[in-house]
Amino acid sequence: MRIGIDARFYGSMGKGLGRYSQKLIKYLEKIDQNNEYFIFLRKKNWSEFSPKNPKFHKVLADIPWYSWQEHLVMPLKIRRARVDLMHFPHFNVPIFYFGKFVVTIHDLIVSKYPTQRATTLGPLFYFIKRLFYQLVIRLAVWRAKKIIAVSGFTKEDVAKTLKVKADKIVVTYEAADLLSGAVSNVDREEVLKEYNITKSFLLYVGNAYSHKNLEKLIQAFQILLEKYQKDLQLVLVGKLDYFYQRLKKYADKLGLVKDQRVIFAGFVPDDKLDLLYGQGLVYVFPSLYEGFGLPPLEAMTKGLAVVSSSRTCLPEILGEAALYFNPKDVQEMAKVIKKVIDLPDLRRELARKGYEQVKKYSWEKCARATLKVYQNA
Repeated sequence: MRIGIDARFYGSMGKGLGRYSQKLIKYLEKIDQNNEYFIFLRKKNWSEFSPKNPKFHKVLADIPWYSWQEHLVMPLKIRRARVDLMHFPHFNVPIFYFGKFVVTIHDLIVSKYPTQRATTLGPLFYFIKRLFYQLVIRLAVWRAKKIIAVSGFTKEDVAKTLKVKADKIVVTYEAADLLSGAVSNVDREEVLKEYNITKSFLLYVGNAYSHKNLEKLIQAFQILLEKYQKDLQLVLVGKLDYFYQRLKKYADKLGLVKDQRVIFAGFVPDDKLDLLYGQGLVYVFPSLYEGFGLPPLEAMTKGLAVVSSSRTCLPEILGEAALYFNPKDVQEMAKVIKKVIDLPDLRRELARKGYEQVKKYSWEKCARATLKVYQNA
């Protein structure tokens, strides 16, 4: 079988989607010696993939995501490769592609949180964008031979929201990369000084989109400072984009930035990030909606105790290795965080359970389950 994979998000190009594409292809190369694969890449990530399996071939498709070329030119590129089955690792399946395909749906965040606060677009453009999103994703799931969902929650959500039969949807869990241990060349004191970390700290790593609920985290942190524990900082790691800048203004109005209580660390390289994970007190994940919930799993691989929102897929993915709170109740969030701060034995127990929890997921399992979907499709 000739299988195509739309890898325009591959590697550094697409954050979580990039990692998903990269890991899936890496392990398909290891396990499949029978089928031929055609990996569609952009110029920017062309050099990031070097096939190790002779059955894998690169195809240049320098077509921007979510563009008109995606719908008109991409089908021609795929047709020239003469694939029997195409895998689109995201919902953006070209409207005018009529071959057989499977699609991975990671979440329905745009459907569930259609708030303009989650975009930099004006009201009219955002309305048009949402209408087009609804058209593209509905056509994708209706026309797909099989749909891959990254959690049981996402499967149920897609079936219910988009009116798809559940037996058409297959769950293939993602995975978290294990500890790199690459901290030998990093000086602890220098890194903490670089990010103005002078106290015990709570850690969050990820983006600042509205559904991540970081304003509520800052409110809960303020309660911790005022009522329970004054000697504490909150460190937020993520590229200082429009959404983080907006959050920073909010925290500044509360007087938390000037006093360096809330640290906006921006992008942090992996070696320094490993050190922050190792020095952190608790990892907090207040999200209102997740399709899989990779960030807290990654924190578990680093041995950091996790407290998490109880919403959507998170209890399914994190199991008993996290302590949960209602993400809309800042008082409850503060109390759960305080409990973990106050009890070192509980933190150690959560860290131990976290190490066991992440072992349940692996990219090889994901690739094997995905290959089975290709064969059944």
